[in-house]
Amino acid sequence: MSKHRASKIPTQMSDIIEINGYRIGRGEQQAIELNIARLPTHTNIDLPIHLYRAEEDGPVLLLTGGLHGDEINGIEILRRMIHNQMLMPRKGTVIAMPLVNTYGFIQNIRGLPDGKDINRSFPGSQTGSLASLMAHTLMNQILPHVDLGIDFHTGGEARANYPQIRCDWSLKRNRDIAKAFSPPVIVNSSVLDNTFRKAAQDNGTPVLVYEGGEALRFDELAIQEGIDGTLRLMEYLEMIPATTDPQQTEIYEASPWIRAEYGGLFRHEAELGDHVEEGQLLGYISDPYGDLWAEVQSHKEGRIIGLNNAPVVYKGDALVHIACDFIKTV
Repeated sequence: MSKHRASKIPTQMSDIIEINGYRIGRGEQQAIELNIARLPTHTNIDLPIHLYRAEEDGPVLLLTGGLHGDEINGIEILRRMIHNQMLMPRKGTVIAMPLVNTYGFIQNIRGLPDGKDINRSFPGSQTGSLASLMAHTLMNQILPHVDLGIDFHTGGEARANYPQIRCDWSLKRNRDIAKAFSPPVIVNSSVLDNTFRKAAQDNGTPVLVYEGGEALRFDELAIQEGIDGTLRLMEYLEMIPATTDPQQTEIYEASPWIRAEYGGLFRHEAELGDHVEEGQLLGYISDPYGDLWAEVQSHKEGRIIGLNNAPVVYKGDALVHIACDFIKTV
């Protein structure tokens, strides 16, 4: 299969996709499991994978959630789409992995019990740490079958993200996928070393990151935008019939954080998704004793795409994430 095709849909797809000994043919729907390792209690940890294959040629779309175990909005996006039978295409193949990091999910943590982050461990190693092994499994068992993907994430603990797609805007394929997904905001974002997005891009496979909500909290707007965007992307790829129109999307070049100049108690006045002007009041930092009362102002004109909901902050902490240097609206 071509990784650098000019058209939206490849002319051919494999008759059989084989993963870890499982063989899934055209027109089949199957849930399989990859055994990764086991806990010290000898409890096996398996990686469930749902495959939906049409008879007709089309792209192979990978959808992943829960790479960070506490980021449950992506898990819920794919759970709802599986439960409501939204992923069976009329062309091509969908590979859905709702929960990659089972270890982190069980313990409500971002990474793994040893503290390592899967999304900083790519391309991984078969003989490395557990995070490295899981990354290696994704890269070698799954990615070779894939034409493009969306990796669903949320903000960190007490940090909420407005629904957005992050991608390297300099690459046309990324631009086409991001615009087809049609989130409220697209942010130009360079790839970080050792991430899934970077390893996939180096492999010639565009994988874009969707961000929405915060860790350990369901966010209905983020969940619904993730579902709607996935369906719009599948329509664009002609995997399902076209029934929706793209929504208005704002595209930004940069996304700096405004950081705390003082430690204290942070109360925000602006909300996620707000458009802000340079110098606009975003919130206040006070101390517990009534002495400090400092305004937090926007350094840029733009839109709020991330917000720190933790009331107690330290000097230098990230408070408000601003998408700025507006490119255009599509």
